[in-house]
Order: sequence, then structure tokens, then C-alpha cells
Amino acid sequence: MIIDKLHKRVAEKGFVCVGLDTDISYIPERIRKDAGSISEAIFRFNAEIIDATGDIAAVYKPQIAYYEACGTEGMQAYRKTLAYLRERDFLSIGDVKRGDIAATAQMYAKGHFSGDFEVDFITLNPYMGFDSIAPYLPYLESGEKGVFVLLRTSNPGAKDIEYLPYEGEALYYHIGDRLREMAEPFRGNCGYSSLGLVVGGTHSEEAMEIRNRYEDMFFLIPGYGAQGGKAEDIRLYLNDFNGAVVNSSRGIIKNHQKYEDGDENLGLYARQAVLEMREAIYGK
Repeated sequence: MIIDKLHKRVAEKGFVCVGLDTDISYIPERIRKDAGSISEAIFRFNAEIIDATGDIAAVYKPQIAYYEACGTEGMQAYRKTLAYLRERDFLSIGDVKRGDIAATAQMYAKGHFSGDFEVDFITLNPYMGFDSIAPYLPYLESGEKGVFVLLRTSNPGAKDIEYLPYEGEALYYHIGDRLREMAEPFRGNCGYSSLGLVVGGTHSEEAMEIRNRYEDMFFLIPGYGAQGGKAEDIRLYLNDFNGAVVNSSRGIIKNHQKYEDGDENLGLYARQAVLEMREAIYGK
């Protein structure tokens, strides 16, 4: 199953998820000058980062909004980046946060689990109802695809809805309990399910409670670095440094901008950021 593959990658390469949230302003002039198009510039930027980090990153997560913002050129770059990852047998998470129902959700599932924009995992938003998750489950039944569903997110506004009281607890616990039930049929040999949870790493006060309550759920953890998540807090969400992947986007793909020679050494500084992130969270 795909979750077994991800679990193994974390064991082999560590827990880092490289977020490919690529904005044109991040791309060195040498790449933009030679590329000839926005699409090619974004793709070449992503490819340099992938090439430099492939042995120390468990998975890559392009955020689709950055590509949509560039229109057809951006979506061509998104397509080419995903194809590049597949060619190298690297895992991908399409960060699309879909949350619709019925036939619309079926089309979203088809659009991101097959064809030009095919990925291994996608992110989903359950707050329209649990029937917004159901259309993706046939793909999980195949064993070849997975989803990460929003539980408790890393933004300050999470408290506007996710923390609302529900039967004596925060609403997100009700969401998590239902998702854990839905996840049962899709458990791999590693003990985790291909239906996992997005748990933001910026609210450390609930970290141990969430990890203990959902000990057998695989987490996608955003919020490290630029969003304020600290290594010692992130560590609480891991099970023996597995059971989760920890995403960093700007902290990795913009690291070259800190250095005079950064434009010429994009991959080097992206790799440096991944290694520093690993060392910080491992506590070495």
C-alpha cells in the first residue's frame, strides 16, 4: 500500500516533506533568463531542489495555488514537476485541500489521482461533511493512493471553527474520531492507514494529547520554520521519528536567498536547509 511505501521512505530518508510552493520571486535570474517561459523556469527551479534533496526527503508537496496563480504556464509546471517526481520514484502530495461533495468530488478525485496532475496523496478539507471524503475512498481501496485530511491546522484562525466546543471537547476531536473510523479499512502492514491527518505544528499545547489519541494515524505536519513551528514541539508528534512527515516550504526553497552565492547554488542551500531541519528535530 502507498502508506507502507511512505512509512518506508521515512525510515530510510527521514521525515522531511519538501514543500514546493514555488513563487516566481524565488527563482534565480539565471534560471529565469535561460528558461524562456514561466512554465520552464518554475519546473527547472523545482527540479534543482528535487535533485539536491531526493536522498534525504521522504516526499514532496507542491501547493497547487502557486501554480494556479500563474495560469496555464503554472499548471504546465505543476504537471511537469509531478511527472519528474514519478520518473524518479519520489512520492508526492498534491496540496489541493478539496472539500466538495458528490459528482464534483468524484471529478476532483479523478483529476488528482489520474491524468496530468496525478499524485500519490492529496489533502482534503472535511468541514463540509464526511460525505466530502467518500468519493476518494475507492482510490484508497486500490492501495495505490492516499489522503491527508485536515484535523487541526497551523493557522491562528484554526480557533475560529476547529476549537468550537462539541460534546465537551474541541470540534476537531470529533472530526478526528470519525476519520479514524473511516481509516480502518485502509491500514497497511506498517500499522498506519492511507487515510491520514493534517496536524499543524504550531500549537504545541495539544501535541501529546493529539499524538496519543491518534497514535495509529499518520500525520502530515505543516507549520515548521516560517510558520513558527519549533523542533522540540514537532518532535512530540512523531512516533520514534516516523508516523508523520514534517513539511517545510519557504524555509527550504528560499534558503538560497540568504547567501551571496545563493543564486548559483540553489540546490546546495536547499539541501543544507533539509539537513539542518532534520538535525534540529532529531535533536542532534
